[in-house]
Amino acid sequence: METAGFSTASHPAQNGHVATPDSGEAATAHDHHIVPPYWSGHKRRDSVGSDASLEHDRPAPIRLEDHTVEGSDQNRALWAKHVTIDDYVIVSGNVPGMGDYVVWNCTVQTLDGGPMKIRKRYSEFDELRQRLAQTFPHAESSMPQLPPKSVISRFRPRFLERRKEGLAYFLK
Repeated sequence: METAGFSTASHPAQNGHVATPDSGEAATAHDHHIVPPYWSGHKRRDSVGSDASLEHDRPAPIRLEDHTVEGSDQNRALWAKHVTIDDYVIVSGNVPGMGDYVVWNCTVQTLDGGPMKIRKRYSEFDELRQRLAQTFPHAESSMPQLPPKSVISRFRPRFLERRKEGLAYFLK
């Protein structure tokens, strides 16, 4: 996996520019990547030993991995750019007072610009957070917590508005 920095001919930079030897950026022949112009061209001639040391100890250049290319596997997996929680609906069960639950109406703004309306229960947000924590365990502590559950207040408008705000914060 490559890290952030400069582009290679096989991985263009995010602005679409590919650095080539013609573009004024120096390429090294042995590793086929682009070196920033300020890395080449400045050679001190005071000491041959210092010059050799610099060449030997130079860290590998930083390279950019471009995930914005159309058709890439990662680009196909990423299709949403923004999610909002619009409102909620209390759904009644078959038996009065039993089996009631809340559905959150959400709008997903897709990368191609079209909105998509979806409905999710709190348990689905909880499952999403658990899956994210399993997939990215190093980032779990930086993930926002979901708003708390409440058996007593779960259908009260004030509680539901706070939960809506908490879910919106989680999704951002």
